[in-house]
Amino acid sequence: MEEHKMCYLKVLLWRRGECNVTRYVTAMRALGERARKCYAESVSLKQDQFVEMMLLDACFITELFRKYSMSNLRGDDDPVFNLRWIVKGLRRDLLLIENQLPFFVLHEFFAMTMMPNDREDFHGMIYAFFESALPGAGYAHNSQHYPIEIKHLVEFMHLNWQPSPSRMRNNNSKVTADRKYREVIRCATELEEAGIKFMQAEEESLFDVKFENGVMKFPRLNIDDESDPFWRNLIVYEQFSSKDDTLNYVTHYMNLLECLIASPKDVELLCQHGIIKNCIGDDQVIANIFNTIGFFLVLSPESYYSQLFYDVNKHCSRRWNRWMANLRHTYFNNPWAFISFLAALFLLLLSFVQTLFTVLPFFIK
Repeated sequence: MEEHKMCYLKVLLWRRGECNVTRYVTAMRALGERARKCYAESVSLKQDQFVEMMLLDACFITELFRKYSMSNLRGDDDPVFNLRWIVKGLRRDLLLIENQLPFFVLHEFFAMTMMPNDREDFHGMIYAFFESALPGAGYAHNSQHYPIEIKHLVEFMHLNWQPSPSRMRNNNSKVTADRKYREVIRCATELEEAGIKFMQAEEESLFDVKFENGVMKFPRLNIDDESDPFWRNLIVYEQFSSKDDTLNYVTHYMNLLECLIASPKDVELLCQHGIIKNCIGDDQVIANIFNTIGFFLVLSPESYYSQLFYDVNKHCSRRWNRWMANLRHTYFNNPWAFISFLAALFLLLLSFVQTLFTVLPFFIK
């Protein structure tokens, strides 16, 4: 990619009518010490090498966002946009938690390279570039109320992929004594046996999952080959940065799905109800994704879905629902078992009728 980064810098200078990079080197050098402090480990690059890295990366990333939003800036020979898989790969790599460039470096470079007629919003361009990687709808943060300083692109996307504000308020207000411990719920097929129905819901955000009157309502989740790395990096960000456990909604959503999906049958069930759109094709692959993600989740006692877990388990613990779940699991778990049950019931009825006609003449006399 170094060759493409240098090419993007040359094209930017040509577009702006500039003959050298002195202005940008000076700006990056001024940000260098502050940028070094953003990394957990010491940066081994010397000052000039670090400044060069910041300049080339900041230029390439901001120009990538610009060209994605403004197609007129793309050259006919631009390999990044001529091959669709390259943009897809870059979208994945830019959200790797270990690949982050401090956000203030990107913002500064973007501000320095704006043209007089530019009307594009930097935050809007970033969201537009990553939007197609989102597995479902999310509530975008109001750009007027961003934190004083966004750390990096992963944090930016986390801010712009949230539960709806109404759900956040309602969730925080439902604090009961039963929410102070973490529960688990059964997988989707077992919940269906217990009488719980699944339904696709039209909500503002993917995280707005509801359980009402025995029905679990989920906004649709799109799963493709970009979904797994996207989730994992947001989970890593939450695990290391959030002090408020109720804000770890990506981690808690993954835990909810990890509980619901224990086998390909659960994936098939959720697909049938329109809750999951399987863009991978193999139900087993999707089941493996959630089962492996579940191994690495560190969960707090108070989950974002604690109230939902409590309500679902309370529903399943009712005696009638337990009986129905056992009946369905034992006798209706496959067509042959159901046919056998009907045959046994038919034979029982025949025996009853035969007994009735045998005994009836004695009473008639």
